[in-house]
Amino acid sequence: MNHNANVHAIRDILVERGMAIYRAPREEITPFTGNEDADRLLNDLSDHPHAFVLACIMDRKIKAERAWMVPFHIRERLQDFSMIRLAALSRDDVFRLMAEPVPLHRFVDMMAGFFFSGVQRIATQYGSNASLIWAERPSSAMVVYRFLEFDGVGPKIANMAANILARHFKVEFSDYYSIDISADVQVRRVFGRLGLTPPDASADQLVYRARSLHPEFPGLLDLPSWEIGRKWCRPRVKECGACYMRALCPTAAGDA
Repeated sequence: MNHNANVHAIRDILVERGMAIYRAPREEITPFTGNEDADRLLNDLSDHPHAFVLACIMDRKIKAERAWMVPFHIRERLQDFSMIRLAALSRDDVFRLMAEPVPLHRFVDMMAGFFFSGVQRIATQYGSNASLIWAERPSSAMVVYRFLEFDGVGPKIANMAANILARHFKVEFSDYYSIDISADVQVRRVFGRLGLTPPDASADQLVYRARSLHPEFPGLLDLPSWEIGRKWCRPRVKECGACYMRALCPTAAGDA
């Protein structure tokens, strides 16, 4: 099989896996943290949609599971997680909630500022209802843009948030072509080993490669690639024999 045919075959398998995840029924509780109570809060898009948004904002510079625990810990310390109560907090209040007795984030001062400004944006721009960010089948570009308006949120987190809404929460958008992959270490490693990009590809190269492979919904390739990287295609120990890409992967063929 020539290189282009191999790339197309790899793309088709990733798309098939991505579509299976996208079309699957919504799980009652999508796991984010491994803590049942914290996950229940993050999944409550009806009464606490701001928990999901604020968790996305917190997801930087530390392990995702720890970052996504922040809203739950704030609720525990505040004994409330209503937007009325959160919007009444000062920046200093938020800092104390995040700093004591145990810091909730590696960069408490910076992230307290992002948390505070995130709450204020939800209160002022969305009438304290964060679900308006994705209500009424908006375009994928609009949803990504609205997340980018939050302090501390860049393209990686904005696309991750939109992708989770579509993939796990089954939120309907009018289109999906502006949802890109999140160019994290797992996706970079898997794209490189599958021969889709150079091993040292930049984030922009990864994003545009995914767009070229599946322009209708580039982000559909994200979770399948991440799963491969997490389960089998690890940095040092590769389990190529267990990976469903083994027959097409040039790295697996080279190691055989």
